[in-house]
Amino acid sequence: MNWYSLSDLAILRELGSSLRQIRLNRNQSQQAVAEAAGIDRATLSQIEHGRPTSLLTFVQLLRTLEQLDLLDTLVTKAEINPLALARLAKKQRRNASPASSTPPPPAEW
Repeated sequence: MNWYSLSDLAILRELGSSLRQIRLNRNQSQQAVAEAAGIDRATLSQIEHGRPTSLLTFVQLLRTLEQLDLLDTLVTKAEINPLALARLAKKQRRNASPASSTPPPPAEW
């Protein structure tokens, strides 16, 4: 599916439809899932029909439906390329310049 070609509301409808299908595949009623997630059944119905919701409610539903693994693709950890790390270490200044041991010459006025 080309997510970029969809409007934000169309994406919400797709997500809601997917949540509904997951719920039905688990043979659970809206009421049972809503109670387990700590939300109202009407709220679940609205979400399944593509209405906007909070991220907290979305996470509660994913947890209830045992689908938190779907979040793995959203959370990325920055990995530093070993070559880039070596270049950064090489560029870092290692020591401060030594203090000058000879005093500056007196200024002429």
